[in-house]
Amino acid sequence: MDTSFFYGDVVESKRILYTPSPFARTNLIHLQEIGQLTAHQPHTSRRKNLSSFLFFTIMSGSGRLEYGGCSYALSAGDCVFLDCRKAYAHYTGEDLWTLMWVHFYGPNVKNIYEKYTERGGGPFFHPQNTKGFEQLLGELYRIAESADYLRDMKIMEKLTSLLVLLMEESWHPEKRKEASKKQNLLEVKEYLDQHYTEAISLDLLAKQFYINKFYLTRIFKEQFGTSINHYLMEVRITHAKQLLRFTDMTVEAVGAECGMEDANYFSRLFKKLEGISPGEFRKMW
Repeated sequence: MDTSFFYGDVVESKRILYTPSPFARTNLIHLQEIGQLTAHQPHTSRRKNLSSFLFFTIMSGSGRLEYGGCSYALSAGDCVFLDCRKAYAHYTGEDLWTLMWVHFYGPNVKNIYEKYTERGGGPFFHPQNTKGFEQLLGELYRIAESADYLRDMKIMEKLTSLLVLLMEESWHPEKRKEASKKQNLLEVKEYLDQHYTEAISLDLLAKQFYINKFYLTRIFKEQFGTSINHYLMEVRITHAKQLLRFTDMTVEAVGAECGMEDANYFSRLFKKLEGISPGEFRKMW
């Protein structure tokens, strides 16, 4: 760990090179490095094949990012989120920048980043307010330099909060050209919430709401982040869990009550989503 300032001709930085515990490295989203730098001269930083994810926010100044075969102009208030296994470079020009950054890694972060990009998140974005990001990075830095015996757990909590903010920034369905259909799709979602006990098909929904079924499929996923079929499955299984826990209905009756007449299908679907059978779920409570 190094919390001292580094003064040089090129940059002035304050950073912590963090060493997580073996438990944190194996099981938690963990910190690798965090800091802040101010450039004194134009410079370039190039990296590739790092088992790391990088987030940084530009507090002042400007520069450029090269990532995924594209080049992006960056300015104060912009935020960057990268998978460092891919080659990237960022550099400041004459308008020298000040950055806050964090490198982190952990189980499932790769899948979280893929979900971020699937939802529309890009390598950089400009939030309405960067204060939330700056505050989180400041809190992470203070925790990392502390002697708190729960330090790794608290770091994971803050990194998870950072990922939540990033996910929020990645999802803006109201900006899509199909936003005019938003009310129709909310009605579709409400219909599924209310009629999940019935037999529901894509053709039925398309007819019910006068929407082309292929268009409906695409826009529903863009707006709600999941397919119609998967959303309906989640609604049915959620209600099934309530019945399994709070009634003495048989497993077969619960499935039928939630729109799944085939008991075997219900059991397979329940285990697919929950990881255990309906009977095992009931015994847990």
